Amino acid sequence: MKVGFIGLGNMGSAIARNLIKAGHDLTVYNRTRSRAEAFAALGARIAETPSAAAADAEALITMLADDAAVENVIFSPGNAIEALPTGAVHISLSTISVGLSRRLAEAHRENQQHYLAAPVFGRPDAAAAAKLFIVAAGPAEQIERCRPLYDAIGQKTFLIGEEAHLANVIKLAGNFLLTTVIESLGEAFAFGRKFGIDPHAFLDILSNSLFPAPVFRNYGSMIASDKFEPAGFKLPLGMKDNRLLLAAAEEAAVPMPMASLVHDRFVAALAQGLGEADWAAIARISYQNAGLYKEDTGKRSPNDL
Repeated sequence: MKVGFIGLGNMGSAIARNLIKAGHDLTVYNRTRSRAEAFAALGARIAETPSAAAADAEALITMLADDAAVENVIFSPGNAIEALPTGAVHISLSTISVGLSRRLAEAHRENQQHYLAAPVFGRPDAAAAAKLFIVAAGPAEQIERCRPLYDAIGQKTFLIGEEAHLANVIKLAGNFLLTTVIESLGEAFAFGRKFGIDPHAFLDILSNSLFPAPVFRNYGSMIASDKFEPAGFKLPLGMKDNRLLLAAAEEAAVPMPMASLVHDRFVAALAQGLGEADWAAIARISYQNAGLYKEDTGKRSPNDL
């Protein structure tokens, strides 16, 4: 397919490479041009503007950090929605608000275009390996039309229904559950450490008995090692997803007390200067609350008991 691709961060770059590898014809745009230039050697064209990336595309893919970034490329002056051909489809892989997803569906409908929400589960290593899980929602015929794109970047695509925003609801709920795993692991590891239990031995027992899922192994390893950089998913982005969840929950009158607790953990972590760390660094707040750091050592490791 002829694809316009906007957003070449860690996730977007890996996805774009896999689309090129699968034989799709890409025109790429990134606000920081240097990230796009690397794709010229792979056969992609470099667009100077979002509208140039959208022009003549059968499918326009956006993989951007937040609502503001998506709104900027789609709706701002020189925007992509006006350049995207009639009958083309915009596929949003981004984690965005339920409200913006609804707005995008309506705007593309008015422009005689199509819109699919297809947020993904997986970190940059899964994106590079084309092992993402894709949650797709929107018109069924458009999902089938774009299945070759999904197959090029993911290991499984889940079809949710005709209403595109439902995919965003599921993505936000999934990320919420990940934060509860991180929070509970942080509390459990803090508890174990106070009794002198080796954190890696603790993780080995938990991940080979009660909780064998990769999410427990992967985040548990980070928390056991108290090592959250380099970040696979930066903490401010996790906080953004938490805010989107709470906003949608408030609109739907769904109390989510655990999400509110996690929000406070994000705020505390940012106050501790962890803005460049992985979102799993909220576990450090549990360590700090348990008195596991010796501030006078100048170190920030729970091993300094």
